[in-house]
Amino acid sequence: MGARATSLKTLKWKRPTLGNRIVVENIDAGYGAVNVLHGVSMELNAGETVVLLGTNGNGKSTLIKCIMGLVRPSRGRIAMELDGETIELTGKRLEDIVNYGIILVPEGRHLFPKLTVRENLLMGAFRMAARPHIARNLEFCFEAFPRLLERKNQPAGSMSGGEQQMLALARAIMSHPRFLLVDEPSVGLAPILVAHLFEKIKELKERRDLTILMAEQNFNQATKIADRGYIIVEGKIAFAGDRSLLREHHLVKKYYLGA
Repeated sequence: MGARATSLKTLKWKRPTLGNRIVVENIDAGYGAVNVLHGVSMELNAGETVVLLGTNGNGKSTLIKCIMGLVRPSRGRIAMELDGETIELTGKRLEDIVNYGIILVPEGRHLFPKLTVRENLLMGAFRMAARPHIARNLEFCFEAFPRLLERKNQPAGSMSGGEQQMLALARAIMSHPRFLLVDEPSVGLAPILVAHLFEKIKELKERRDLTILMAEQNFNQATKIADRGYIIVEGKIAFAGDRSLLREHHLVKKYYLGA
């Protein structure tokens, strides 16, 4: 097991990524008569970790749900550029979007509590493109998250919150994603677990050659691993910039640093 673990840690999972990206253009979206997003535009380029910052109720999760097809914009478009082809995502079903390799780690984890850890992981490999990689991805997940290997036969609902969040991330890896969307991963976790979780997200991104979009309220931890980010205020993009600019922006100081 030791020799195998060492080899896995040096393994690179390269895919053709030239030009691959997700583009959101001027979308309005909401729930019934309540409009949450107003003219939002953003992009997620191959190999990036991009963070959506904002306090509760400002539209971070709604934007991620729009990309996944869970909420349909009333205006604007969402498209994916994949290996030289432009694919319109607006109006597509969740199943179709998942089949393009866009995978969501939802807020609240949404595991199958009565199924074991191993069974939850196998449920993540339901999309056709992931099935040839089940054995390899399962081995990778158990190596990346040793606690999951220790508890592989334990019901997911009996684990701690931190362990369940690790399982949710590993289940997403089992889907063999191109783009990983992570919605509020730190909610409900103790600070020491949050720091460990973000280290794992960074590690997974580097080892799996992933592109990550993350909605998060924990500014300090999120900006440690992000390349750049967007600040959403009242459903609008109030600022976009790289990590260093985010840390110095007056909105960050107002909402996160108490200035």
